Amino acid sequence: MTITQRDRDLGTAYAMKPSSTRTELTSVGRGTPMGELLRRYWHPVGLAGDATDIPRKVRALGEDLILFRDRHGRSGLLHARCCHRGTTLYYGKVEEDGIRCCYHGWKFDTEGRCLEQPCEPDGGLFKDKVRQPWYPVQERYGLIFAYMGPAEKRPVLPRYECLEKMDDGEFVEADDSSIGGGGPAVVPCNWLQHFENVADPYHVPVLHGSFSGPQFNNMMASMPEVKFEMSPRGVAVRSIRRQDDGKMFYRVTEAALPTLRVVPNPRVAQFARVESIGWTLPIDDTSFRIYVAGRVKNAGDIGRMRSKFNGKFWWDMTEAEHQQFPGDYEAQVGQGAVTIHSEEHFGQSDRGILMIRRMLADQLEAMATGRDPIGVSFDADTRPVEFEAGNYIREA
Repeated sequence: MTITQRDRDLGTAYAMKPSSTRTELTSVGRGTPMGELLRRYWHPVGLAGDATDIPRKVRALGEDLILFRDRHGRSGLLHARCCHRGTTLYYGKVEEDGIRCCYHGWKFDTEGRCLEQPCEPDGGLFKDKVRQPWYPVQERYGLIFAYMGPAEKRPVLPRYECLEKMDDGEFVEADDSSIGGGGPAVVPCNWLQHFENVADPYHVPVLHGSFSGPQFNNMMASMPEVKFEMSPRGVAVRSIRRQDDGKMFYRVTEAALPTLRVVPNPRVAQFARVESIGWTLPIDDTSFRIYVAGRVKNAGDIGRMRSKFNGKFWWDMTEAEHQQFPGDYEAQVGQGAVTIHSEEHFGQSDRGILMIRRMLADQLEAMATGRDPIGVSFDADTRPVEFEAGNYIREA
């Protein structure tokens, strides 16, 4: 027996096969399969308050952009590189009707039209022939949404029943600190590693229970009975946890296109429909952040959902504590900047992850054959999207 054969029989790392990643699902740049799919939807790129008369850097789907609001109150999202000589508009000056580049003074409105070229004769005789690349934006739920896809395929910006219908004393609050990511606002790994986690209820009693100590409600600590199903929006995860009083704790979580994490409060503050929606925004192939909008009764309630580990927030923990009390951040970033799909070994408990990948692959195929992906509408009168997600108590 040769050394190579012996190593393979013993399962040593030396005998591992060449690894590969499903880049058609993970890469988000323009021209990539997933990048083109995601560009058929609206994505949050900031809080409404982020658009001001001070230019703000935005990076989304691998593109560097500048967000601003002119003196008429119109928000604009332009490509960062000025179309004249390529310097960044981050150093530009926002004026009444647009943003002026610091280098040669070209001024652009919120839709990229060139208004002035002060170094050119007569203020710019060819200014109507150039246009700064821009993206349409709309504001809703305290967030600024951008559509970064082909103009002829722009859908309506969806409304969601759980953010439209208020209970007594409620209002919508937005948050940009990546609630649900388990760590800092920008998480340094591929977006899919987090999005798949939404359809993984089995990690909750392990990672968030027996391993790191109960981080949520004790009702969440037991191993659930789970049913995974496709929905018109994505993947629905229905979990049952039987209680000592004979009743059933019934919990529904949904992973919906494009990147929505529809996760009811894991602390089970109430038994009711889902309170908030999170959008997993791919910054690029190796980082993402989460924007959240939810119904609250007090300002700051969204932030108070954030988990603590060993009684501390993530950023207050030592490295030793991160190792002893890991959470979603450690588990997902620990997979690497982009996980190696060829080295995975799936079990029955991973059905939700496989369903998400199948759903995404199906939508890529739909686009390749000229069809629109699920979850988009071109009808301005479309009813708000209703989710099944929530925490409920049922009789056994």
